[in-house]
Amino acid sequence: MHTEILILAWGAVLLLVHIFVAGHYKTKQYGTQWNIGARDEALGPLEPVAGRLVRAQANFAETFPIAVVALLGAVIAGRTSDLTAIGGWIWLGARVAYLPVYWIGLKGVRTAILMVGLVGLIMVLWPLLAP
Repeated sequence: MHTEILILAWGAVLLLVHIFVAGHYKTKQYGTQWNIGARDEALGPLEPVAGRLVRAQANFAETFPIAVVALLGAVIAGRTSDLTAIGGWIWLGARVAYLPVYWIGLKGVRTAILMVGLVGLIMVLWPLLAP
C-alpha cells in the first residue's frame, strides 16, 4: 500500500476525533436531549473551549478534501515519491498538533502549525503540478 493512502486513512481517523471531541463538548454544554434530538431550537453561543473545538473541526473539514485530492492524486498519477510521503506526514503531523493547540487557545502557535501543514500539502501537490 502507498504511504499516501495510509496518511489519508489516519487523516480520516483524525476527522472522526475532531467530530467526537467537538460533539462531546457541545453535548456537555447543551445536554443529552439536544444531542439526541432534532436540534431545531435556537441555542446560545458556545462556551470558549467548545467553540474552539467546533472551529478546529470546521477548519479540518475544510482542508481535508485538499489533502485527499493531493495525496490520492499523487497515487493515481503515479507521482508518489519520498517528497510526497514526507509532505503527507508533515501535513498529518501538523494537523494532529493543531487540535490540542487550538483546544487550549494558543493563537500564534496554532497559526504556525497551520502553515507547517500547508507546506506539507504543497510538497504533495508540487509533483502533480510540475510538468
